[in-house]
Amino acid sequence: MHPRPSPIAASLYTLRDLNADVIIIHGPHGCCFRTGRLLEEDGVRVLTTSMTENDFVFGASEKLKNVLVKAEEMFKPKLTGVVGTCASMIIGENMKNTIEEVNINSIVLPIESHGGFGEGDNTEGAIAVLESAVKYGVIDNEESNRQIKMLKLATTIEKNRGMAQGRYIRPSYGDNKEKIAKIIVEDIKNNKKVGFLLNSKKETSYLFSDVLNFDYMEINPNNKPLIVANLDKNIGLPRIRNHATNIINQLKNNGVEIDYITGGLDEYPVTADLAEEYLKNKDLDLLVVAGVPHALKIENLNLKSIAVTDGPRIVEPLRNIGYDHVVAELDAHSKTLGVYKIVDSDFGAMIRTSINWIKE
Repeated sequence: MHPRPSPIAASLYTLRDLNADVIIIHGPHGCCFRTGRLLEEDGVRVLTTSMTENDFVFGASEKLKNVLVKAEEMFKPKLTGVVGTCASMIIGENMKNTIEEVNINSIVLPIESHGGFGEGDNTEGAIAVLESAVKYGVIDNEESNRQIKMLKLATTIEKNRGMAQGRYIRPSYGDNKEKIAKIIVEDIKNNKKVGFLLNSKKETSYLFSDVLNFDYMEINPNNKPLIVANLDKNIGLPRIRNHATNIINQLKNNGVEIDYITGGLDEYPVTADLAEEYLKNKDLDLLVVAGVPHALKIENLNLKSIAVTDGPRIVEPLRNIGYDHVVAELDAHSKTLGVYKIVDSDFGAMIRTSINWIKE
C-alpha cells in the first residue's frame, strides 16, 4: 500500500559491502539515482549506461561494453558489479555474455535484478549479488548461505512485525525525544535497573550506538546500565566486521563497557532472540532497544520499554507490538554512509543534554 525499498538498491548496497570498487547500473540514467549518489560517499564509483528509448528496441550491450572499458581506464577496479534494472531486464539483456566479451582485468559480477514484475522483496536483490559472488569466487558458499538465511529471516520480520505487512501505515515521528531521554536519566539516577540493547544493521550502527554513548557515572556511579549489542567483529563481510570493530573501540575509549555480545551486525534477525533469552532473567525496570527494535519480541519481556528506530512508518507497528515509547531517528542511512566513527544521533544528544540538566 506504500512504497518499499527496491531490489536494485539492495543489490547496490550488497556490492558495497563486498568492497566493490565500481558499480555500473545498466539502465536509464535516473534509475536508483539517490542510492547511487549516496554510495559515492562510501567510496564506491557508481556509473550508468544511460539507456534511452532506442536502446529498449535495439538493446544496449555496446553501451555496457563502453562503460566497462571506461571504468577500467579511469578507476582500475579489482571488483566491479553490473546491476540490471527494469529496463535492461525486461528487454532481456544478456549482461553475462556482454561482460565476457570485454577484456578487462577486474572481476565483474553480473546481477540480474530489477525493481518490479515479480522480482519480489528488496532482499532478493541482495541475494542475487551473493549468488553471483559465489560463482565468481568472491565469497565462499558457506558465507553466502549464512547471508541469504539472514536476509530471508529479515524479510519475514518486516512482513510480520515491520512495515511490509501489506497495509498502509501512516508515517509518525514518534515521541518527544526530550521527554523520553529524561525517563532514562531519571531511572538511572533513581537506582532503577536500565538495559540498552543495540540490535542494529550494518553502517546504521554508527548512529544507533550513539544512544549508548554517555557516561553513567555522571548520573549515578553506583548504577551501571546493562549493555547488550550485536557487535561481533568476527562475523560478516569485511566491511561489516570493520564497522563492529570501530564501534567497539570507540565505545570503549569513551568508557562504555558492553556486557554481552549477541552476534554480528548482519545477524539482527536472530541476535534479537539471543538478546531476549539473555535479558529475561535480568529483572530490568527499563529496556531501550535501538536499531531494529521490531526484531525483538518485546511482548515476551515484562518491563517498561523504549524503541529507537529510523523509519517513520515503523513507529506505529512498534507501538502495536508492545513498546511503551518510540523514538524516530531520521535518515540513518544517509548520515552513516562514508563514515567510520560513531555519528551523533538526536536522541543520544538529548540523553547527554538531560544528564547536564540534572547536574546543574
